[in-house]
Amino acid sequence: MAEFQLVVPYKPLQTKLQLVGVCAILPVWSLFAPMALTAFIVILVKFPNDSSLFSNILILLTLASVMIFGLLASALSEDNKIHINKNGLSFPPFLLPQLGLKRNWQWSELRTASIIDGANGQQLVLGFQPNILLPLNIADLPKGQLEEFLLAVELWGTNCQRSDELIEYQRTIQGGNDQLSLGHTKMWQDELGRRFTVTTFVPLEPGKTLQNGKLKVVRQLAFGGLSAIYLVQKNETEMFVLKEAVVPPSAEPEVRKMAEQHLVREAKMLFGLRHPNIARVLDHFVEDDRHYLLMEYIHGQDLRQFVKQNGACSEKPVLNWAMRIAEILQFLHSQNPPVVHRDLTPDNLVLKNDGTVVLIDFGASNEFVGTATGTLVGKQAYIAPEQLRGKTVPQSDLYALGGTLHYLLTGRDPVPLCQADIRAILPDISEDMENLVMLLMAFEKQDRLASAEHLIEHLRALEAKDNIPALAAAVSGESSKSAPAASDEAGHEH
Repeated sequence: MAEFQLVVPYKPLQTKLQLVGVCAILPVWSLFAPMALTAFIVILVKFPNDSSLFSNILILLTLASVMIFGLLASALSEDNKIHINKNGLSFPPFLLPQLGLKRNWQWSELRTASIIDGANGQQLVLGFQPNILLPLNIADLPKGQLEEFLLAVELWGTNCQRSDELIEYQRTIQGGNDQLSLGHTKMWQDELGRRFTVTTFVPLEPGKTLQNGKLKVVRQLAFGGLSAIYLVQKNETEMFVLKEAVVPPSAEPEVRKMAEQHLVREAKMLFGLRHPNIARVLDHFVEDDRHYLLMEYIHGQDLRQFVKQNGACSEKPVLNWAMRIAEILQFLHSQNPPVVHRDLTPDNLVLKNDGTVVLIDFGASNEFVGTATGTLVGKQAYIAPEQLRGKTVPQSDLYALGGTLHYLLTGRDPVPLCQADIRAILPDISEDMENLVMLLMAFEKQDRLASAEHLIEHLRALEAKDNIPALAAAVSGESSKSAPAASDEAGHEH
């Protein structure tokens, strides 16, 4: 994938005056000076002794200086673009006095970004370490590129503190843009693609045994990044799911040690989770430098499989599932410290034969390893902006739930990092349901529902408003009628 490069023209009054000045003296340095220089050289050749050497050199240097000055002034007046990519920012030369004569800056050096009211209108003020403040007139930045500029600051400026005024301004211009530009979308795809790096991890083959032959790999269920999921048989009788996480040998010793400690802590934490709608973690062990979680085997089909077989779902069962999932998230987020799933997608929600929805496949144990090695936990279309920046919070799970509801209602994955207009896809979807998905998938976490508890209250309000049968009732009463019974052999990966 080609690296994304954003070019933002910046044309303040200063550059416009420079351009006018260059155009005014254009005849002098581009026509008069070259012609005069040529004529003077011809005279020197024909009459070498008619003038002193000093005066001849002075005239030659003067005419050459006029030409060089004109060329430089022209180049500087035309170079008015800010270049941005995942590595940093490069500013035009006329801004160098304000930047301490440093043109190229890395994202790690960007500390603050804010919007202020200046003498010439609103200004975007970028603060670089140690004490560099660069004000940019917003009116002199094209609106389309400005939106992408602010997105780049949010996406790549991980050490940058954005002011509340900037966040509100960014929300305003994003709200007025119905469609993302090609560059806007490409920026996210580039960063997501970079995060989902290819690794040399090789999963186990069917027939491989672990724990001195107690566990036998029946087949691979899924793998990618630095983890894999297997269907295993224990003592040749019971079926379980085995999740594998690997810390690559190439990792620095200190990073490797911290990652392994993190995996052990996560495993112990997951042991303590007891909820009827969460797949249980039964064991944790290490073998051949690979960490394993032995998990409960859930019979049924995941919600992605269900939609592929049955098509997009109606609002009623989706609301029922939303309530069940919200209760799961309420339980997880109420732990001390809160447990954030980080990978809540239709693939990780299994619909059992009795209509119960069960959450599986905790990505938490891989989060630290992924951070250390450049991979990312979660499916692209379901990753919240703050999770992409490595600042996952409980509300990140709410964003993923919004993406899951989008998929259930439309049969399509949402566009990454975009509040899609569901009713543009399916006009029959109610405004209340669309607003629910929008509240869950708001770009800024402060614009989302604040917690799983608030989501449950919101769902109950929808139940009362629409006279929908109690959402607390078993899902089987509504959804199992349309869900084909899955055989015991068609269990689901965790």
